[in-house]
Amino acid sequence: MEIIRKDIILKPDPKRVLFRPFSPKTRKHALKIIARVMSLSESEVKKCFNDLIKEFGKRHQKIENYLMKRFEKVKDLIYQDFSLSDERKLLMGAYFTQEYSFESSALFNPSIVWHPDQSDLPEGSKRFILSLRALGEGHISSITFRSGVIDNTGQIKIDQPKRFVTSSDPVPDSVYEKALFNKKLKELGLCTDFTKKVMDDVEEKFTISDLREAVFYKLKEFASISTDYRSLAGKILQLARSNYEVAFNSEQDISERIIFPVTPNEINGIEDARFVEFKDDDGSVTYYSTYTAYDGDLIFPQLIETKDFLRFKMNTLNGPAVQDKGMALFPRKINGLYAMLSRQDGENLYIMFSDMIHFWYTKQLLLRPTFDWEFVKIGNCGSPIETDEGWIVLSHGVGAMRKYALGAFLLDKDDPIKVIGRTKEPILTANENEREGYVPNVIYTCGGIIYNDDLIIPYAMSDYASSFAVVKWKELVDEMKNN
Repeated sequence: MEIIRKDIILKPDPKRVLFRPFSPKTRKHALKIIARVMSLSESEVKKCFNDLIKEFGKRHQKIENYLMKRFEKVKDLIYQDFSLSDERKLLMGAYFTQEYSFESSALFNPSIVWHPDQSDLPEGSKRFILSLRALGEGHISSITFRSGVIDNTGQIKIDQPKRFVTSSDPVPDSVYEKALFNKKLKELGLCTDFTKKVMDDVEEKFTISDLREAVFYKLKEFASISTDYRSLAGKILQLARSNYEVAFNSEQDISERIIFPVTPNEINGIEDARFVEFKDDDGSVTYYSTYTAYDGDLIFPQLIETKDFLRFKMNTLNGPAVQDKGMALFPRKINGLYAMLSRQDGENLYIMFSDMIHFWYTKQLLLRPTFDWEFVKIGNCGSPIETDEGWIVLSHGVGAMRKYALGAFLLDKDDPIKVIGRTKEPILTANENEREGYVPNVIYTCGGIIYNDDLIIPYAMSDYASSFAVVKWKELVDEMKNN
């Protein structure tokens, strides 16, 4: 069995920047900044603003829209009660804005799925979407995208990413399902008389504005009993904020869209998204992705859902079997149940089944570290890939000197609890050109795809850059079965 590296390297590009809010540490500092801007004459404001647009205008799309949003966030700190020129508002917004180079440090841990749009392609070619973990200042991770095409000869071409990048604010009127939200509240141990009365006041489908209003009125009602309900109210709203949506404009190229941390539980990063094209029983297709949210202290397994890579729903995963990192969803139900791989204990691989995609209660041990290159721990490297021979699962093993290598195992197609094959040796390890990076000696992927005879594996090199490798999937299956 031969694995072939492609001559493609996706490196981080510090030139790709986006807007982020800048917030002084104290209210006093913010007030001083506002006072200084207010002290400028109109001619000085005009000059400062023109200089700003000259320097930053070509680095972003619709810069004035963002600066005005930032002004709206701080305008209540302005004591003077008179109208301001638009230029002064925009200039003030700029003092509370900063650029962020979201992939200045690394571009790694890719996963690949077929693009929902396969139009206008030569015969035998297929378009794909590649998701990547982008790493910027402060070790903050986000999800960025590339598109590309595989032609009928198996050649891979990556589309040139656009210069501009846009993150999206949460959809303000995202709709929540009452039954699902109640179940999440119960799972988190937040069901009390107060919670029940709050939920009684919202409809079967509600927005966060509806929930916030219900919480506010119930706090007033319960104020005479205890002030402890404020903490509970905060947790209810925090759950809602952790289940949110973001949306992009269809005119934006896929490379211009970035999913940047929004909620407190992911403020330090959105890590290792594993996208999969999921086909439901009725034939409908939804793209799901597990990912790890990180708040700087704790990790939170979460789930992304999208139909078109324009609107994304971010949901918490719940249940006692939702532990640790590295969850990967099977691309269809098995015997009427959702199925997912996971690593519950930082060491071994498990398989889980559930009738609800957001709730996981039980787990079964699937694989333990067995070979010397995986003695420290093993994990999956993306969603299982269905073939007539069984489910191919790319895996990673961690060995001596904390070296990460890729392997694979084969699960029974109808009963994936059964392991019917496994690679004794790694199929891909870091060579001398790949072992230096942000984290040395690491080869890692978040998911591959089969095209004709080839298993295409996008992979990261030492947590710095990404590339592609290709292996004949039937040869890989034969090797696993022989073992």
